[in-house]
Amino acid sequence: MNTIQLMTKLSVNINKIATLRNARGGNNPDVVKTAQDCERFGAQGITVHPRPDQRHIRYEDVLRLKDVVKTEFNIEGYPDQRFMELVARVRPEQATLVPDPPDALTSNAGWDTVVHQDFLRETIAQLKSWNVRTSIFVNPDIHMVEGARQTGTDRIELYTEPYAVNYPADPDRAVKPFVAAAKKAQELGIGLNAGHDLDLHNLHFLKTSIPYLDEVSIGHALICDALYYGLENTIQMYLKQLQ
Repeated sequence: MNTIQLMTKLSVNINKIATLRNARGGNNPDVVKTAQDCERFGAQGITVHPRPDQRHIRYEDVLRLKDVVKTEFNIEGYPDQRFMELVARVRPEQATLVPDPPDALTSNAGWDTVVHQDFLRETIAQLKSWNVRTSIFVNPDIHMVEGARQTGTDRIELYTEPYAVNYPADPDRAVKPFVAAAKKAQELGIGLNAGHDLDLHNLHFLKTSIPYLDEVSIGHALICDALYYGLENTIQMYLKQLQ
């Protein structure tokens, strides 16, 4: 039986551009110009993840990007008061909720959507009142997907680091729990995103295994590849993996 291949959007996470800028101060590289270039080169979305210490993307960057991003603007973060106030001002197309503590180096786990269900439900209701699409960062666990459904979220984002780590040794085994979680999300009518450690080596297999992915968010690997291939060429290479 043939599987219908649906379009999966590529959202470029530009946090690492801000990290490079912050290393020397000033405005080189220019985060806003990079976002515009990513869109011009074919990216269908821009993702940012402002953190309390502002070690990469700053809150002021998000405000500057507000009227610049013409594709889909996705703001990730832990939904504390400052994050919610930022989303209220920017009104991005999507807010992705991650359970990171303030000192986290990078996202390293999904929400326990059962334990935190009331908190997530209230947060998502507020976001939806602002006409912001919601997504919850979750591990590839059917119970967590079912819990996400009860929060009222529009989408989930599968945390794909375990897939990326195990992919070189056994791709089929690595992707199996993600396929199961994705199928459960589809059954429940939840949209499906994915992100974390996806790259040119493992992206196509994930897309082939889960053809109905709505969006992937990729930052670190894509920016690293751009050092060798150039940003325009790299974005085209990633888009090709999603075909």
